[in-house]
Amino acid sequence: MSKSKSGGPKRSPSVQTLKGKLDISRSGMGYVVVEGLDKDIMVRPNDFGKAFHGDLVKVQIPKDGSKGKRPEGKITDVTERKQIEFVGNVQVNKNIAFFVAGGERPVPDFYIPIEKLNGANDGERVVARFTKWDKADKKPQGEIVSVIKAEDEADMAMKEILIDAGFPLSFEEVVLKEAEKLSGKISREEISKRKDCRDILTFTIDPFDAKDFDDAISIRNLDNGNYEIGVHIADVSYFVTPDSILDKAAYARATSVYLPDRVNPMLPEKISNELCSLRPNEDKYSFSVIFQITNRAEVKHKWIGRTIIHSNHRFTYEEAQQTIETKDGLHYKPILLLNTLAQQFRKERFANGAINFSSTEVKFQLDEKGKPIGVIIKESKEAHQLVEEFMLLANRTVAEYVSKIKSNKEPIPFPYRIHNTPDEEKLKPFAAFAKKFGYKFDIHDEKQVAASFNKLLYDVDGKPEQHVLEQLGIRTMAKAVYTSKNIGHYGLGFENYCHFTSPIRRYPDVLAHRVLQQCLEKNLKIDLKMEEKCKHCSDRERSAMESERAGNKYKQVQFMQQFLGDEFEGIIRGVSAFGFWVETVAHKCEGLVSVKDLNEFDDFKLDEADYALVGTRTGTKFRMGDKIDIKLVAANLAKRQLDYHWVKKDIKKVEIETEDKKKGGKRGK
Repeated sequence: MSKSKSGGPKRSPSVQTLKGKLDISRSGMGYVVVEGLDKDIMVRPNDFGKAFHGDLVKVQIPKDGSKGKRPEGKITDVTERKQIEFVGNVQVNKNIAFFVAGGERPVPDFYIPIEKLNGANDGERVVARFTKWDKADKKPQGEIVSVIKAEDEADMAMKEILIDAGFPLSFEEVVLKEAEKLSGKISREEISKRKDCRDILTFTIDPFDAKDFDDAISIRNLDNGNYEIGVHIADVSYFVTPDSILDKAAYARATSVYLPDRVNPMLPEKISNELCSLRPNEDKYSFSVIFQITNRAEVKHKWIGRTIIHSNHRFTYEEAQQTIETKDGLHYKPILLLNTLAQQFRKERFANGAINFSSTEVKFQLDEKGKPIGVIIKESKEAHQLVEEFMLLANRTVAEYVSKIKSNKEPIPFPYRIHNTPDEEKLKPFAAFAKKFGYKFDIHDEKQVAASFNKLLYDVDGKPEQHVLEQLGIRTMAKAVYTSKNIGHYGLGFENYCHFTSPIRRYPDVLAHRVLQQCLEKNLKIDLKMEEKCKHCSDRERSAMESERAGNKYKQVQFMQQFLGDEFEGIIRGVSAFGFWVETVAHKCEGLVSVKDLNEFDDFKLDEADYALVGTRTGTKFRMGDKIDIKLVAANLAKRQLDYHWVKKDIKKVEIETEDKKKGGKRGK
């Protein structure tokens, strides 16, 4: 044994173990990001252990933290895999096969047992699934899930987007078998435990291409002159029980992912499209919030519990909207009544501090092979608002009910959906920018911020600066997340809020159903891991949103390839030091105008306060919200990137219309 200078046995330096997320750079060096730690922990490739990029890991570092330097550590364990499916190539040589992952981040080669090749041949591009990595094994072991045929490049791109974000492309056989065992048979015993709502007029309103009907609405007149309106939600928690095989698969995904040409579901289709989907003319188990409401939209009574329902009709949003506009059609009277109440709820919500950001959704019209052939701009109309307001009411009611229940005088862990107040540092430049257009913005008080937003959004409606101010306003907002720490939802103006109404496609809703049922039965099982589950669901939601953006971007590039060399009218949507992003007015497809191309005309510098690029010699200004003419010069599918050139037509200096000018002052030179 070696000795220290004092003659005693030499001690190894004390270490500490931390939890974090492994980020492997393109160069191969790893960094573990630990919440609350100022510096990421550097990990050399030989010390990754059995971890892949994105995994949640345990990392060991010296307790002294290397005296101010970046700490260096060693991964000792993987607590959660970010990704188990990978795209790459298979190498087969006699009775030995390996999978070599593609992509920018280094991944170890997988050993593939010959019986797990699933028909793949040497050199083919495949999807491989990680299966195990035992302590004694030098390499991870995997299996081939599918072979990707080169002729369908777009299909492969969508699959890669999902895989890179850690969403498996298919369910494992054991999960599908578990789903097949479930029966949709309605039992007398189960009916006896539920409120029977099958004789009440009930219908669903969903997108025309939806198959998973999460929610239904029922309505009937009461003898006291009020209306009984039920919000009925698919009872997923009846079929998906805690810690079951199905539950673990749903939790790992935590959300369905909606790409332009497909849905990657959180649950197998047997559950999402069959057993739980509230399809018309079928008896279904549901979890309901039933209200007594006056014709003035006053909620007089609330009931929460498990029910059985029978949907009488399935409306698309378009059909419901036509009924609202024509005041005619099947069940037109209840639809018109629900719409009137919803609009009253909506008006009251905004009066109480909710912020009224408008939303438009861009969807692609696809041919039978998934190729985009047109663009559809979807706006939020009254039919959407009808459903939205009653879902908001149900979500709010459930969160309010649970928030009042205590265990040992403490609030019980529950997946609240919270939205923090805006960051004052983000609000200041926005308020200054809005002022240039003549809009005053009060940032000294939370309620005044909401009121200022709503006044601005009302005043700006239909004006040239509408989209830029809406876009910048949204950027000042915090991101909504799931947490067991209830601080309310600022954007909606609610003290209590949760997600309860979409358990087929969101895992937090399943968690909410479970806790809610325990509260109703007065049989609380305190979930000490609730905050960890909330964080996981927020992370998965963010990954799904990034995947959806990437999928839309790919389809934009695919669609725009046919217009190479064509000129378009566009609106500047973002500005940076290296260029600005322009969205075509006709197709809502965004691309970059590089500052390198602009340098032929002038040297441009970023004016952050004005969200603009300004020419140092000519004073020519490109500012967010400006309309300009552009030419499509490149459409790169691999990078999901469109490149535009500015078309110099009438070169004019772009001027800001200040409040003084609006009052009649002279235009500046």
